Amino acid sequence: MSADIEDLVSFRRRARRFIHDHLRPVPPHVITSVWEIRSDEEELAEVAREREEQRMLFDAGLAGICVPREYGGQGLTPAHQLVLNDELQGFEFPTRVQVPTFTPCMAVLLEFGTEEQKRDHIPAMLRGEELWMQFLSEPSGGSDVAGALTTAVRDGDEWILNGSKVWTTGAWWSDWGLCLARTNWDVPKHRGLSVFIFPIEQEGIEVQRIEMLNGSQEFCQEFLTDLRVPDHHRIGAVDDGWTVGTRWMFHERMAFNSPLVTAPAGGTRSGVGGASIMELVRQAGRVDDPVAHDLIGEVGMLDLVGRALGRRIGQGIVSGTLSDQSSAVGRLFSGHASTRRITIEFELTGGAGAAWTDDDGVLGARGMDFLMRQVACIGGGTTEMAANVVSERVLGMPREVSGDRDTPFRDVPRSPT
Repeated sequence: MSADIEDLVSFRRRARRFIHDHLRPVPPHVITSVWEIRSDEEELAEVAREREEQRMLFDAGLAGICVPREYGGQGLTPAHQLVLNDELQGFEFPTRVQVPTFTPCMAVLLEFGTEEQKRDHIPAMLRGEELWMQFLSEPSGGSDVAGALTTAVRDGDEWILNGSKVWTTGAWWSDWGLCLARTNWDVPKHRGLSVFIFPIEQEGIEVQRIEMLNGSQEFCQEFLTDLRVPDHHRIGAVDDGWTVGTRWMFHERMAFNSPLVTAPAGGTRSGVGGASIMELVRQAGRVDDPVAHDLIGEVGMLDLVGRALGRRIGQGIVSGTLSDQSSAVGRLFSGHASTRRITIEFELTGGAGAAWTDDDGVLGARGMDFLMRQVACIGGGTTEMAANVVSERVLGMPREVSGDRDTPFRDVPRSPT
């Protein structure tokens, strides 16, 4: 380790001191629904608090652990990030700032952004001043990201964007978007894409919230109408957006396993943590039930394997012993592990999981989580796409047959919109 890099023991002491002095503890027994409904006021208050938390981390020299110092980071190692994540166990942390702001958005800027773009945005991200969203999925595209229909047409030093993006969690309270758009219709679909960045709250962007089964309105759809984006807000070369997009997908699959992300192991806004499932069992009156014991053990196994797998993939990619496409292995596991964990929670609750009242405590709303469990295999790239990546790019199996690989995108048959 370089002499000017803080040793891990000193770093741990410093991180622990800051966390205990400035961040609020989170009771281990608290169990919330994956799809807990918050009022807009509550959501905005949580966003504001997480911006504050991120700014506190920045001021304490604990933001952007693996981000180069010239962009406001600490220039430390993934090992330092793991130490910070370990110390955060049981404390609040700025979840919304991590994904997708830090990964994939900041990760894409670090790899492909201009020096001006990096200096303008990365320090602001690390301070919690800019929350970013990825404008990627489209209503007509499903998992075929390269089939983007959102169009960018050049007009001098600007681009005019028209189209729609969808399933953007939290776009209504975010600041900037990272957007994939089509700049050339006369080449095969992967060769005619470009990537742009722009502030979300401006003329030409309409954000509409989508109401889900349980009343949640976290997801949004964005309509871009003659949106003008300066050329200096383009990421990468014109028509070479798939080069950027391939790495973009890698960083998206890494998610909370990325060395750019600060979060305790298993730390996301969704699901019941393994440590708190005992509270669920206690309230269900199944502490002495051997079937419940088996299910508790399975949840513990899933958490243990998930953490170990995340470390193994992250270290393997950083060291070069694993292909960066191996991140799809983690995505595949996390999706299926999440649906299984939610199913176990539902099984443990008994009748309260099917019909509940406000008096059912942590048992209530497990049924709603169960109904929505497949979202874990869809959001952030489907597990089916991750399985394709594992088979083709990790294991070297033959590629799936595609009829449009060499066809100009303008000539690819499409269903009526």
